[in-house]
Amino acid sequence: MIKESKLVSRKMLIIVLAFLLFCIGPMSIVSAQEEEASVANGVSIKLDGKIVKMTDPTRIMDGRLFVPMAHIAAMFDANISWDKDNEEATIHTVYKDKIVLGNGVPVFYFNDGRYRMDVAPFVTEGRTYIPLRHVAELLHAKVNFNQEDKIVALEKVQPAVMTEVAQVVIPSILDMKAEPFSEKDLMLLAKITQVEAGYESYEGQLGIANVILNRVKYLRFPDSIYDVIYSGNQFPPAHNGLLDKSKPSASALRAAKDALNGKNNIENAVYFYNSKVSKGAFWSSLKVIVTIGNHSFAK
Repeated sequence: MIKESKLVSRKMLIIVLAFLLFCIGPMSIVSAQEEEASVANGVSIKLDGKIVKMTDPTRIMDGRLFVPMAHIAAMFDANISWDKDNEEATIHTVYKDKIVLGNGVPVFYFNDGRYRMDVAPFVTEGRTYIPLRHVAELLHAKVNFNQEDKIVALEKVQPAVMTEVAQVVIPSILDMKAEPFSEKDLMLLAKITQVEAGYESYEGQLGIANVILNRVKYLRFPDSIYDVIYSGNQFPPAHNGLLDKSKPSASALRAAKDALNGKNNIENAVYFYNSKVSKGAFWSSLKVIVTIGNHSFAK
C-alpha cells in the first residue's frame, strides 16, 4: 500500500467492511436465492429446433436453470401483467391458462389451483427469473436438456394436436399441490401482523407472520394459527381487544398471504422481540437469526 494513501485507504476499508457486515450479518434481509444464483455460462436455449437469442443471461441455482420471465413468455406468445405493489406477475397463455407467480414465493397459482415448487422466482438486475422447466411445462412445452452440449430444447405442442392424449404436456409440478389455507386464517394472520408490526416494512411484517407459522410447525407450540396467537403471552393484543379491532393494511395482507404461500425471510425463528424493550435472561439466551427494523427474530 502506498504510504501517502494509508489514511484514505483505511477509511475506505472501514466503509467496505461495514457494507459487507450489513449484507451478510444479522441485519441482512437480502434474498438468499438472489445471492446464490449465478450466470449459467455456455447454456443455449432452442425453441422448436432454433436457437433463441437472449438479451439477458440464464442463471443457475442448486442445479436448476432460471430464465427471465419476459423472455420465456414472449417465446410462447403469452402476455404478462406485473403488480408492482405485491411483486406478483400474472401470465396469460394462448391456451387461456392463468399463471400467477410472486417474487420469492414458492407457491404459484395455475388457473384455480395452488401448487408448490421446490424453488422460488427471484428478481435480480431488474429482471424476474423463473424456473425454466416448471414454467415451460405450464406453457405446454416439452423440455429436454442436453447436459453435455448445454442445450435446453423446448418443443411447443401445437394447438392442432392438443386434444390428442399422447401430445398433451402434463406439468409434473401439478402433482405438488400446496397446503390449503382458509380466508379466516389469512385474515387472522394479517390482523395480528398489523397490530404487531403495522409500523414496520413489508419485510418486518413478513417476519412476524412467519414466526406464527413456524410455531405451528413446532411440537412445543399449538398446531394452528388461531391457537398460537391466543395461547401464551407473546401476543397481548389477542387478549386486550386490539386484535379484534385490527384492520390490516395492504402490506400486512400481502405479508400474511406470502408467508402462507411459503415465503420465509427469518428461517426457523419462533420468537421476535424489540431489544430496547424486552430485557432479561430469557431474551438474552436466544440465538438471533435476523434483525429487521425494530424486531429481532430468534430461536
